[in-house]
Amino acid sequence: MKIDEIKLEWLKGIGPNSNIAISSRIRLARNLKNYPFPSIAKKSDLEEVVNEIKRILSKDSYFKPFSLLMLGELSDIEREALIEKHIISPDHSKNGSKRSGALLVEKEGVLSVMINEEDHLRIQCFLGGLQLGEAWRIIDQFDSVLEKYIDYAFSEEFGYLTSCPTNVGTGLRASVMLHLPALAFTKKMGKVIEELSKIGLTVRGLYGEGTEALGNLFQLSNQVTLGPSEEEIVDKIEKVALRVIEEEELTRKHLLKVKGIEFEDSLWRAWGILRHARLISSKEAMDLLSKIRMGTDLGILPRIDKGKFNELIVKIRPAHLQLLVGRELSPEERDKFRADLIRSSFIEGGE
Repeated sequence: MKIDEIKLEWLKGIGPNSNIAISSRIRLARNLKNYPFPSIAKKSDLEEVVNEIKRILSKDSYFKPFSLLMLGELSDIEREALIEKHIISPDHSKNGSKRSGALLVEKEGVLSVMINEEDHLRIQCFLGGLQLGEAWRIIDQFDSVLEKYIDYAFSEEFGYLTSCPTNVGTGLRASVMLHLPALAFTKKMGKVIEELSKIGLTVRGLYGEGTEALGNLFQLSNQVTLGPSEEEIVDKIEKVALRVIEEEELTRKHLLKVKGIEFEDSLWRAWGILRHARLISSKEAMDLLSKIRMGTDLGILPRIDKGKFNELIVKIRPAHLQLLVGRELSPEERDKFRADLIRSSFIEGGE
């Protein structure tokens, strides 16, 4: 499978609360019982883990839609594109090619597995909108099929054993990517993050830990994996996400009421820049697209399909632009192609 053949289901802009909830993700950390964990494993151990997965794939027709990609066989741009799709982590891209890192993925990108990342298996399920319950159902089924063939490292006392102690227990991280421009504009995000940390949740940027919230996109997820059940974690994140969504909606209405024409003007200016720009950086594009998405949600700007917004979040990133053009681009060339892509994608056709 080629990287550009992976069409992500969550980019379609469908699902509950998809005006603010961009995607829902559940990730399970799992390790094979009979092999050292990746942090202390020899390369030969990690190679055998991949071979073990290959043998399983051939045993069960359930895995027929999946392709196995070895990171060492991909170019730097292709690995970067997988990061931009949120299918692999930056660490997996950096270390995977040297340590038998692999990716198991199907074309819709709903289910994928990073092999030999921090743990032997990092299983992920992505859906559009706020659908953590459904994501849990899908990934639980996948995990159960795998468990028929794999002896996981498991303790009756601690649950699933993982490389990092913070993942021991369920090994489950549930996260929702939220578009929160009004809370960010009114400087309320600091307070929201503080309140969420008090109840064991965390808020991160677009690409996880240590990354900034480009385009006012924030990831809300759990910190604790030991103690509560999988269902309790999923239910808690869903309920909190709904409260944050409600707060964002109220703040948007407040902004419109208090700032009035000044607020509308900032949205139309964003529309004008994207419609006419010939050069634009990734950060500026994300910030302006954020304003336009909010403007369309409020009915101030012309209606544009949410799927187009979501696709642009990924398509305007550096590696995707280079894959699209078919060659390496200089930063200025990327700014030009990014501006061209945005205009041709929807701005010119939105009126």
